[in-house]
Amino acid sequence: MSSNVTLKQIAKELGLSAMTVSRAINNKDNVDEKTRERVLAKAKSMGYTPNHLAKSLVSQKTYTIGVVIPEISHSFFPEVVRGIEEVTYEKNYQLILTHSAEKFEREQSAIETLRSKRVDGIMISCSQTTRNNSFYKNLTNIGVPIVFFDRCIDGIGLSCITVNDKTGAKQITQHLINHGYKKIAHLRGPQGVSIGKKRFEGFKEALSEAHLELDEKLVADTGFQEEGGYEAMKKILELPKEEWPDAVMAVNDPAAFGAIEAIKEAGLSIPDDIAIVGFSDDIRAELLPVPLTTVQQPAYEVGKKAAQKLIRLVEDDEEKHENIEVLTELMIRSSCGCK
Repeated sequence: MSSNVTLKQIAKELGLSAMTVSRAINNKDNVDEKTRERVLAKAKSMGYTPNHLAKSLVSQKTYTIGVVIPEISHSFFPEVVRGIEEVTYEKNYQLILTHSAEKFEREQSAIETLRSKRVDGIMISCSQTTRNNSFYKNLTNIGVPIVFFDRCIDGIGLSCITVNDKTGAKQITQHLINHGYKKIAHLRGPQGVSIGKKRFEGFKEALSEAHLELDEKLVADTGFQEEGGYEAMKKILELPKEEWPDAVMAVNDPAAFGAIEAIKEAGLSIPDDIAIVGFSDDIRAELLPVPLTTVQQPAYEVGKKAAQKLIRLVEDDEEKHENIEVLTELMIRSSCGCK
């Protein structure tokens, strides 16, 4: 069979209309499942491959989606991408994945590259150095559908898919308070990034509601990587011993991993000397010698919802932007003092 099999040839083989075959292959809703299965089986046996160029010329779409992630060294973003890929595959879109390495300049370059490839839409999780909101405000005027996920730019009218960062941080801080900890340190994420800001707000709110004073000396700035957590914890442990915290809430699990190394280097025990909790439920969290209590982020679900929202924006001019929160769950392990 020729490699240039057409929809009309498949339709003739099956005794169907070319329109029905097209709808089946493009996964449209108005085709019954048995017919779809027959069409897909016949297309496969005949060696049919979609003519994306012709399809793009007709629809003015490239059927490609761009994704910008800030890092790939931890489990959260690969899992998000897995959720994105499931949706785009079902909807017959191809992914172009780019990586900013936590640098705003690379983030800008990645977005410009994706635009040059005429992607139909872009999903973005901002780098921890992103500060220029005007760059994104300008993007809203060029007509390319954009959805933020996890790390978002607020206040510019674009969709954001995230978890309930503030509530999750508040709940895990309350968990520490309920276990009797009163001197709780916070390894604070960048305040120019939505998740850093919201998780700090949740931490402060939990302290306030428990009538505990926020000790600024016990708030140390960190990034989202192990090195930042390590340095932030070392800074706290340089305080006089009587001012040390009895518990630590880290902005995310990698920062907690770094802090754990600093605590161990100081000859201290977790949780007997200092308890610690994180946020994200990194794949390594439960494999530590003292498994890490943390907030589980449903990364796969975040990816799916981000992709679903973007495709709706691409395919429906009437689709509105919105903020969607996915619920988190506490994962209680022994690093907080629980058995």
